[in-house]
Amino acid sequence: MTQAAVSQQVRTLEERLGTALFKRLPRGLAMTDEGLALRPVLTDAFDRIEAVLKQFEGGHFHEVLTIGVVGTFAVGWLMPRLKSFRDAHPFVELRLQTNNNLVDLATEGLDFAIRFGDGTWPGSLATRLLDAPLSLLCAPEIAGRLSKPADLVDETLLRSYRTDDWMNWFNAAGIPPRPVRGPVFDSSRLMVEAAMQGAGIALAPALMFGHEINTGRLVRPFDVEVHAGSYWLTCLKGKPMTSAMLLFSQWIVKEAAAPTTPLGKRRKAMAIHGRPLDLRREHVPRTVAVTKEEDRQQTAWPQRFHADIALMRSAVAKLHDAGRHRRGRG
Repeated sequence: MTQAAVSQQVRTLEERLGTALFKRLPRGLAMTDEGLALRPVLTDAFDRIEAVLKQFEGGHFHEVLTIGVVGTFAVGWLMPRLKSFRDAHPFVELRLQTNNNLVDLATEGLDFAIRFGDGTWPGSLATRLLDAPLSLLCAPEIAGRLSKPADLVDETLLRSYRTDDWMNWFNAAGIPPRPVRGPVFDSSRLMVEAAMQGAGIALAPALMFGHEINTGRLVRPFDVEVHAGSYWLTCLKGKPMTSAMLLFSQWIVKEAAAPTTPLGKRRKAMAIHGRPLDLRREHVPRTVAVTKEEDRQQTAWPQRFHADIALMRSAVAKLHDAGRHRRGRG
């Protein structure tokens, strides 16, 4: 862009505003008070416009979607399926934040939060995704010495922040309750990791640990399960649904409804007392057909807009340089 073109843009802006933005001096330019007042406003406006324009790279609108998710669900269920969402919706930029089920949708700037519980969170809309009953999970060497639920009396029982889980399991198994004094974990994922290393027996949603069960790192010694809650997709009540939010909610509800191999189904090669779980499924990426004319139109206007912004930015840069010149002389 030539100096003359920039100067012409500045003169045009001055004519529209009805005031001079520069003082023409023998050895250069200096900004007027009006120019100094206008410069930060224009700079901020151009920065915001440029940020929006970056969302149209490649002729398509890129939208950010921020999701808070409990770590157990993120690793055990969501991560193996994210590729199918990215293949179907490549222009949605996912930002995932893991948490321990304690989230504030408003203050943390989240579009969605995936939580575990009964679905009642004040100020939130909740859609149930998956029921996740709790099962005993332990290392194969520990499972080898368990033949009946009463054998747990000599084992270390790992605990979560939900204090009544073990009492409910004892009742479901038909054995007398006993004190549970094992380590307390604020994450089921961390608790089960400890169980895999032989630290004790965990009570956790087996659905989230299908890979570990299938590979023999984890074993379900008994079929007894207790219901402690479900996984829910939540958002703020009254929050407008963006296109990215709508796409994600439709996708995850469909994924959650797809059939999985039953927990009790055994495979021919199986660890001692194991209950393998196969959650792997094929996903067919969804594609959107775009005509050549639509693609040309989508690509052309952002390019023209970028050119206009570049021209205006040059004018603002000139204002900035003049301001520095003025301060230097003062």
